Amino acid sequence: MTDALPKWEMRAYATLWNKYKSKEFNHEEVCKLLKKKKEVVSVLLSDIKKAGWVEVKLDPQDSRKRVYILKDPEKAINELSK
Repeated sequence: MTDALPKWEMRAYATLWNKYKSKEFNHEEVCKLLKKKKEVVSVLLSDIKKAGWVEVKLDPQDSRKRVYILKDPEKAINELSK
């Protein structure tokens, strides 16, 4: 299930989608891409995870870290309309 996102989070999601599509990325990469502090990125990733726009799994090289994969926006929007 996917929930709606606030405008600033949707813009960030769109930026992430344009860069990564369905490829894996990490917290540090998001900080660099969005030019935001780690705390802001942590809130963003937590919120879009709760809303169902991103999947999270453990980094295979370092289990203390997370790897993120975006949900296809078409699929997310279809889920929103249900």
